[in-house]
Amino acid sequence: MPNKNFDNCVSFFIDNGAYQGRFIRLNEVLDTIINKHSYPLPVSAVVAETTVLAAMLASTLKYDGLFTLQTQSNGPVPMVVIDVTSDGKIRSCARFDEERLNAGQKLRKTLGQIEPTPHLLGGGHLAFTVDQGKNTELYQGVVDLQGKTLSECALRYFKQSEQIDTALKLFLHAPQGESKSWIAGGIMLQKMPTKGGNEVDQETAEEAWNEAKIFMESLSEDEVFDANLSSEDILHRLFHGNNLNIQQSKNYQFSCRCSREKLLQTLSTFSNEDINGMVEDGKISATCHFCSEQYCFDKSEIIKQ
Repeated sequence: MPNKNFDNCVSFFIDNGAYQGRFIRLNEVLDTIINKHSYPLPVSAVVAETTVLAAMLASTLKYDGLFTLQTQSNGPVPMVVIDVTSDGKIRSCARFDEERLNAGQKLRKTLGQIEPTPHLLGGGHLAFTVDQGKNTELYQGVVDLQGKTLSECALRYFKQSEQIDTALKLFLHAPQGESKSWIAGGIMLQKMPTKGGNEVDQETAEEAWNEAKIFMESLSEDEVFDANLSSEDILHRLFHGNNLNIQQSKNYQFSCRCSREKLLQTLSTFSNEDINGMVEDGKISATCHFCSEQYCFDKSEIIKQ
């Protein structure tokens, strides 16, 4: 049975609303995503960590539609894509070069081991996109992939683009022993804009922010991965002395938006020449990169007369 303590994101405020936060843990969502692919362990780890980051970032935005996190880079994992809908449906996929992956890990003597995500992504950029459908502007933020960890890469975006003081910590637990389960989590704090009439001494504000970050950093892997602890339990452990105000919890599940009808519509936009180049034994086959669902079409369904 699904664990109600996982696959959700809790939003909260501390210090009388001075700081807002998010705490997220994904489990069944990640297992479903990863089990639909045959990624090597290091690539699965990249997908798991990037997925929890995408869900956390999406949770900070008010949108009705689709949030997409995508990496484009020159490493052995040159692309990762995560979609998070406004109603909590997630799908993820990655492209990787197994030969380059193995060669790099052999050189570093880390073959088959989990390494920090930026090592496998390489140089490139991380992009966030919010698509709310027709007649709306497409929002996008882009940041260079610079940092020793995925957290550091994301924090560069907040520092350069949003200019919001942000603290962020990510956690990853790979299957061990008899357990085949993945768990990834994260916690984030952000300073809220100061309202008129509530100005505080700069030194006092800095001390309060540093204290809040210290409490956040004290969160341990054992707590995050403990299936018996609810998110509320963990937040109370961290911030019980900071006037903690838990707002709401959002649940997540895996869901892919692919369908035979959508793919047929896409193929119908191709030229007859392109369609003929795809045909094998009178049929065209296609596989969804997100869920590995296979679709097969007769040439007569698509070809233009």
